Amino acid sequence: MKFKIEHQIKGRVRIHICQKRMTCRQADQLEYFLSGLEGVTAVKVVERNQDAVICYNGDKLAILKAVQKFSYGASEAPESYLQNSGREMNSEYWEKMVNHVVVHYGKKLFLPMPVRTVLTTLHSVKYIWKGICTLAKRKIEVSVLDATAIGVSIFRGDFSTASSVMFLLGFGEILEDWTHKKSVDDLARSMSLNVSKVWLVTEGGEVLVNSDQIKPGDEVKIHMGTVIPFDGIVTAGEGMVNQASLTGESMPVAKREASYAYAGTVVEEGEITIRVKETSGSTKFEKIVTMIEETEKLKSAVESKAEHLADSLVPYTLAGTGLTYLLTRNVTKALSILMVDFSCALKLAMPISVLAAIREANAHKITVKGGKFLEAVAEADTIVFDKTGTLTKAKPTVVDVVSFNGESKDDLLRLAACMEEHFPHSMAKAVMDAAKDRGLTHEEMHSKVEYIVAHGISTTVDGRKAIIGSHHFVFEDEKCTIPEGKEEEFASLPPEYSHLYLGIEGELAAVICIEDPLRPEAPEVIRKLHEAGFTQIVMMTGDSDRTAKAIAARVGVDKYYSEVLPEDKARFIEEARESGHKVLMVGDGINDSPALSAADVGIAISDGAELAREISDITIGADDLSVMVTLKEISNGLMTKIHKNYRRIMGINGTLIVLGVTGVIQPTMSALLHNTSTLLIGMDSMKSVL
Repeated sequence: MKFKIEHQIKGRVRIHICQKRMTCRQADQLEYFLSGLEGVTAVKVVERNQDAVICYNGDKLAILKAVQKFSYGASEAPESYLQNSGREMNSEYWEKMVNHVVVHYGKKLFLPMPVRTVLTTLHSVKYIWKGICTLAKRKIEVSVLDATAIGVSIFRGDFSTASSVMFLLGFGEILEDWTHKKSVDDLARSMSLNVSKVWLVTEGGEVLVNSDQIKPGDEVKIHMGTVIPFDGIVTAGEGMVNQASLTGESMPVAKREASYAYAGTVVEEGEITIRVKETSGSTKFEKIVTMIEETEKLKSAVESKAEHLADSLVPYTLAGTGLTYLLTRNVTKALSILMVDFSCALKLAMPISVLAAIREANAHKITVKGGKFLEAVAEADTIVFDKTGTLTKAKPTVVDVVSFNGESKDDLLRLAACMEEHFPHSMAKAVMDAAKDRGLTHEEMHSKVEYIVAHGISTTVDGRKAIIGSHHFVFEDEKCTIPEGKEEEFASLPPEYSHLYLGIEGELAAVICIEDPLRPEAPEVIRKLHEAGFTQIVMMTGDSDRTAKAIAARVGVDKYYSEVLPEDKARFIEEARESGHKVLMVGDGINDSPALSAADVGIAISDGAELAREISDITIGADDLSVMVTLKEISNGLMTKIHKNYRRIMGINGTLIVLGVTGVIQPTMSALLHNTSTLLIGMDSMKSVL
């Protein structure tokens, strides 16, 4: 690729690409390539002038050499990235704005007054008719104000004012529409960048691949607790599927061979294999855009309040206009009030503030499914943490395998890994990783596996019943016994570790000791959450009391509960809410799902079970728990910004009304200043709060 350096300073260089014309697709390809280069921190490619601005902290010469070698034909930018970049949309709206300005001033320069008068009158019909339709529905909204202002100007013969008002209204509509769509698309794009993994069924077995590698006709295995990524026909297996995200029905639906499975639904029990029918139309990007644009129930209370206030102020604006005319008999002063409505600013600024906060949260690896959840986080006073995989590290490790039946540690670990491999939980992953590290292969040794949530796993191996899970499950539910003479060895198991119990034919076979180290940042996070306004921080775990007590003391939570079941967590949260508390729940496993649903806001760890992520309202990154503090700060900052916008909108528009009524400014100037302030507030609302 040929280019020339237009400008450069330390850490930044602007280059001009030497080609006749750059398409939006080519600009996206180049931007994707440049952003992936080592040392590049930020990139912006402008297709209109074929320039690229590159910010870097690495070797500039190496970056420029890489640009020289770049070609569009060899670009490996993902198709999903190219399709959803938003560049074509920006180009489209830029062209609309330019055309709008050119047409307006072109008419003034080149058309005679009589022609302009006719065109202005014809153009006004659209606005006046919209106002009449609104009145016909027994509503008094902004369209009525616009229709009144334009209609009065036409009636007075002031076609210049009517034309200017319609120009400003049209320009404002384009900018507002662009601003909102850009906010939605930017958010959706940032939320859809993480490519999920799926199990592709091949002749050699199951292979874990990126979901964007899947083609129609491929077969994909969906394990329990995971989301179905594509629409398709069930070809093998049997499972109960939660279709609440699709139909709103909470009861799971049985899926068997020849059944149709829908993308975005969750396998709650069993496992199924589907033949993929379609990979497009159900992409993560499209789902997120739909969620943002269509799910009105996710609006925050302050957004709804803003919309209600905006509409309720319109009759008062009309009344003020009428009163001003009666008192002054001056149509111009009365029109000045009509040029200033509170609705546009309120309805634009509030949603954009929320979208910007969601986008900012996503930049910190926090995925928020709706504005109301940020508002709830800001108001929350109680937070409940799961222990394993949440307060402790997401990667526990097997320290030891204690045999109680005489079989070798490797054989027992192999069996445990075979049973655990199908179930998404940090403890199960620890067992599988330990088997892998020891080179233990574990082809299917068992029959159908039954997973008992928060308890354990049951199956049959070589005609013998095998179980693995918690102390409660193995010894109380399944009535397993400790082999004779092994009681002292069992009693001396190290207390600092979590334990998985493996039983065969009603007798304890092995205890797997798992080290579940505390996240190093956890104590500091708990301290900062207390400072941020949480009055009660609780830890709940199914682990033993001695382990839970030690962790609780080190972390600094206010309360802890040990050996709890999923329903116990949910019950605690429900009781707390009934007593007037706003409750957040943070968890990572299938067993946390009831509690996540019961809380005002359910927060899932990103590498936890897909069922937990699907049910949750917010998902946070697994690598650093301190994002919980960031989430609280963003939520508080959002509420501060919204209240600030209220004050600014009321102050600015109130001032414009006073200036118009006193005759200081003309209606056209009122409209110009009103629209300018609305857009400036809207653009300011797009800024980050941190």
